[in-house]
Amino acid sequence: MSNQEPSKVSGQLHSVKGTLVETIGDLTGAQSWTQGGKEEHARGEGEYKAAQAKGYVEGATDTVGGYKDSVVGAVAGDKTQQATGNARKEKGQAQQEVNKPN
Repeated sequence: MSNQEPSKVSGQLHSVKGTLVETIGDLTGAQSWTQGGKEEHARGEGEYKAAQAKGYVEGATDTVGGYKDSVVGAVAGDKTQQATGNARKEKGQAQQEVNKPN
């Protein structure tokens, strides 16, 4: 993997490309293509899972932080902080849902 952040899109692309290259290698008997395809597929799957885990953790952080802000706002009578906290919590929950491990 490169120095870039893991990406679900990039990971999926490399996974599919790797499978395609592996299939071509199997059909043509080109062992180097088969092996290279397997390796690219595995790297793509790894990148996808890393991006998914990162997104889930970020969502959990927003969920917890938003909940805290909401409670503090409610206790202090600060409706703006309470609303902002609720919005952040909902955003975090949505991000966790999208990145939930299979």
